[in-house]
Amino acid sequence: MDKRTEYVEKLSAQMVEWDAQIFLLKDKAESATPEDRYEFSALIAALQLKRDEAAQKLQGISIAGDHEWEELKAGTDRVWSEVRSILHDAIVNIK
Repeated sequence: MDKRTEYVEKLSAQMVEWDAQIFLLKDKAESATPEDRYEFSALIAALQLKRDEAAQKLQGISIAGDHEWEELKAGTDRVWSEVRSILHDAIVNIK
């Protein structure tokens, strides 16, 4: 297996995990007070937007040429880090 395929498979698995975590956060947010629910929905919306950006980056890497994907990897890693950070904040705030 080449590096790109391994990278794409790793990130694809991470996407599946994030989707499950977002689903759980939505479920927890629904049982919150109305004030908290508003705050949580904004946090979840930001998380989903960043997750969608990460998915687009992953798709770009999947279709990129052999040399081009290395250049895209840095931007993808940055977005992945941002998703992890927002997800962490959401998990901490939505209890």
